[in-house]
Amino acid sequence: MSSSPITDFYAGRNVFITGATGFVGVTIVEKLLREIPNVGTLYLLMRAKKGKNVQERLGELKKNSVFDKFKELQLESRLAKIVPVEGDVGLENLGISPEDRQTLIDNVNVVFHSAATLDFFQSLKETTNINLRGTRRVVELCQQLKQLDALVHVSSAYVNAYLTKVEEKLYPSPEDPEKIIQLSETLNDEALKELEPKLLKDHPNTYTFTKHLAEHEVANVAGKFPCGIVRPSMITAAWKEPLPGWTISKNGPQGFFMGASKGVLRRLPLDPNIIMDYIPIDVVVNGIITTGYYVNSLQAKNGGRPSELQIFHLTSSTYKPFRFELMADKINGYLHDYPLNSAVWYPNLRLVKSLWVFRLSAILFHFIPALFLDLVTKIGGGRPILVRLHKNVWNSLNTLERFIFTEWHFDSKKLLALSKTLNPVDKKKFFIDIGELSWDEYFANTILGVRQYLSKEPPKNLEKARRKDKILLGLHVALQLLFWYGVFKLIVCFTGISGAKAALVLPVLYYLFGLL
Repeated sequence: MSSSPITDFYAGRNVFITGATGFVGVTIVEKLLREIPNVGTLYLLMRAKKGKNVQERLGELKKNSVFDKFKELQLESRLAKIVPVEGDVGLENLGISPEDRQTLIDNVNVVFHSAATLDFFQSLKETTNINLRGTRRVVELCQQLKQLDALVHVSSAYVNAYLTKVEEKLYPSPEDPEKIIQLSETLNDEALKELEPKLLKDHPNTYTFTKHLAEHEVANVAGKFPCGIVRPSMITAAWKEPLPGWTISKNGPQGFFMGASKGVLRRLPLDPNIIMDYIPIDVVVNGIITTGYYVNSLQAKNGGRPSELQIFHLTSSTYKPFRFELMADKINGYLHDYPLNSAVWYPNLRLVKSLWVFRLSAILFHFIPALFLDLVTKIGGGRPILVRLHKNVWNSLNTLERFIFTEWHFDSKKLLALSKTLNPVDKKKFFIDIGELSWDEYFANTILGVRQYLSKEPPKNLEKARRKDKILLGLHVALQLLFWYGVFKLIVCFTGISGAKAALVLPVLYYLFGLL
């Protein structure tokens, strides 16, 4: 018996990956190259962007921090296995030239489809083209491949967001995909926008709606070749690989830790008592790679005929649930353990359960300081961005409210059962069981990772940043004392009461102010 059936499966097999420049895609590439020495060619669908051709973009990709360990491990030569294929899931025939398409048809054995538009605010026309039709275009290519051993489609746990308890199964299509495609081709954005409530029904946005429809595109061909769908929840920084805390994504907790560490994000609309479903990027990638191996192994056991469509949840809510109440008192401690040298003010993040209270506190703690800091930036010749950023958050609150304050329970029994079928070597190499994950340690590493990979501050300046953090603390305390002294003087001035009585009012005001 092989020591690693998963490694043996991918050895010599060529893999086609869409979305390869994204958070998930580039981490798949890193894992395959690092863990599977004999993996075949990795064909990455890429498009020319910002005046750079695909070869230039490939050069940028190879410099991604996900590959930082390759030099230390002497694995840089494996990057030569990457071959860019110019194209775009939003174009007919994926925008691939006939020559390149024939190369894929002749050589590709495994397909990982992770390309998607993740924008919750994008038009139905755009999300239909990329998420729905893009998946159809990938499936059409898969049907032409001469030796396809597995297709893995990266979906989302939130494609069934209209349910709060979700199983690892295919749910009925919310609408006829042909109808949606026809409408997106014939109507303009304004007309589609008017139809959205009727079309989306209980779906919160066009993203979850079109990603749900895309799953059925995969289901339609599950009888022709081995197919699997993985549904990650909110994908967060690495648990173990390539390094604990590694991330290039600003979505979810990474984004607000980044803002909080700068000192510009001081309030966050979030109920610490509800379960937030987070899943580390390395677990997601292991789940994708394992699913490709598994669906192919089922075909072998089924006499060469594809088994039924396999769907797995890469989630934590029902197995290793996380609530911010577990570490609400520790977040600021982590921010001060790993402060930024570029912080503009003393970090102090608080969670706010109510959206209207958050809006009120945002005026006081976000917009007013942002106006001042943007003015200073402009005077200094810089580009003021804080007010604009806070406006974007403000304008998105109504759309995001459902995701902020809803608790979902995603069943992951099938994924855990899959983990148990793996031999000890593969359980360690391609870990998908998060039972041993410590959320405290994980988020401490995440904040350190955000510091290094998003805020671009090297470990060597940590002591300097800690000294600055102490200075900012002193300034923060001094400003608070000055503020409350000003409030005290205003009370005395406008009410005419004695200083002693005014002093009795201050604790009440301090308490009320503390609710914001």
